[in-house]
Amino acid sequence: MNGSNDGHRQWMGEQLATAAEHFGLILEGEPTFGWHDRTIGSRALGADGERWLRVSWSHTQWTKDDFWTGNQEAATIVSVPKPTVLDMYEWGEQTYRNRAEVMTLVTDRVCSKTQELRTELDLSPQWWSDLRSAQNALSEHKTRRTVTSQEAVTRRLLAFFGSSVDPLVTRWTTAHGDLNWSNLTAPRLVILDWESFGIAPAGYDAATLYVLSLLMPETAKKVYEKFADVLDSPDGVRSQLHVIGRYLKRVENGDFPDFADALHRHARQLNR
Repeated sequence: MNGSNDGHRQWMGEQLATAAEHFGLILEGEPTFGWHDRTIGSRALGADGERWLRVSWSHTQWTKDDFWTGNQEAATIVSVPKPTVLDMYEWGEQTYRNRAEVMTLVTDRVCSKTQELRTELDLSPQWWSDLRSAQNALSEHKTRRTVTSQEAVTRRLLAFFGSSVDPLVTRWTTAHGDLNWSNLTAPRLVILDWESFGIAPAGYDAATLYVLSLLMPETAKKVYEKFADVLDSPDGVRSQLHVIGRYLKRVENGDFPDFADALHRHARQLNR
């Protein structure tokens, strides 16, 4: 697990094969790797038809965090298009754990292969309406899971934008927690990867999607139009600044350096 990228991917492929054997599934096609190769997934064929088999791994000390069970616990969320976890299996050694989930297969394509949008999208009015409806339904879902806390919001806003920003969140709602363009499908909307869902400042998901659209102004405009009431609220502005800080940390760690200027420009507009 700690070797080269190719070595890690080979190891992940072996874990996927172990999971397929456990469930009696036949893997189909090339596997897909998640962010920093922390997850691997593949189409798989079983007695009940085609499924999606997903395997994630984590050091043991982190498997008590909310993210470890997010996909399974999202089953209680209603009126939101998402895959269903049908079966689950865990295994591992003293220092790490693997988690395999058999899920319903989603055949629509993802909107982007990257979290941030790098090509304009041609999405139907129905798609945008479905997204807003899903967000409305999700915001009303009751959960004890958390995406972030007031303490974390306060620290991040102070670190990146100073004391000029009031960090106090006035309304908390349930959010997907990682509503990026690689977690949305089209032409039919399905929202993928529910590891991170939980309570967040109102507007957190809309802020994430909007910030990740900044390089593509036409799509960013559509996101803003659909969620203007949320994004323009005081908590929506806080959410945008919080998300900008999150992705500036990613820039610091070497991800998408060409995104930095757009993040800074938008922060200056919000923090006038």
